[in-house]
Amino acid sequence: MSELPEIENLYRIDGKVCVVTGASSGFGVRFAKVLSAAGAKVVAAARRQDRLQELVGELPDAIAVQCDVSDDDQCRELIATTLSHYGKVDVLVNNAGISDAINPAEEANIDVFRNVVDVNLNSCFLLSGLAAQDMLTRGEGSIINVASVHGMVASAPNLQPAYVASKAGLVNLTRDLAVQWAKRGIRVNALCPGYFETELTQVMFDDERSSQWIARNTAMGRGGTPDELDGALLFLASEASSYVTGIPLPVDGGWLAR
Repeated sequence: MSELPEIENLYRIDGKVCVVTGASSGFGVRFAKVLSAAGAKVVAAARRQDRLQELVGELPDAIAVQCDVSDDDQCRELIATTLSHYGKVDVLVNNAGISDAINPAEEANIDVFRNVVDVNLNSCFLLSGLAAQDMLTRGEGSIINVASVHGMVASAPNLQPAYVASKAGLVNLTRDLAVQWAKRGIRVNALCPGYFETELTQVMFDDERSSQWIARNTAMGRGGTPDELDGALLFLASEASSYVTGIPLPVDGGWLAR
């Protein structure tokens, strides 16, 4: 039987280089700060350079890289800059994402659908492959895809077919990459939040009917608070999850269990 771990260090990631996309708002800002607090060097990536600079100014060891993940060349530059500055990629958090608000499928708005899938799914495939090129040379790494409970169930009554399709695709992409790279040292998992109050969901939480609907359909009777994702994020980023790969990890207050 192996020795018991030092519990206080179980979720530490000291010296690890963590790339976080969508780091200028919402989950991304929180993720960058939490990873940094756990000892990581952080590469914060997003489109809004001013917000990124403000964020990295608060962190002890971090850089900002302006990146629109729907642009393939900018994705390549993000990983290249990370390798140039820090020499490796230990953890990739594919967090950048958008939603298609109200988009009835019968309107067949393929442009909206393509755009959402490009940001939420295609970019994750590209960035994961680019990061894996470095991870595979060292035989270690963790990729965390930020999916959603709506990668596993329909979004009704919200009418978001592109969002649901992209997140469902991301969940299964996670499984496929996990199996491809499991014996080569890379773990790939999906973090699947339920309803949390962020910039993306603020309109829903501000609307009384919508907020009541969230509470009514969540087993715990409320939406999540940003700190309630911290543990799951660090679990997947750290060696605490060394034997975990290919899973969708719901953090949803019982949304899927209801």
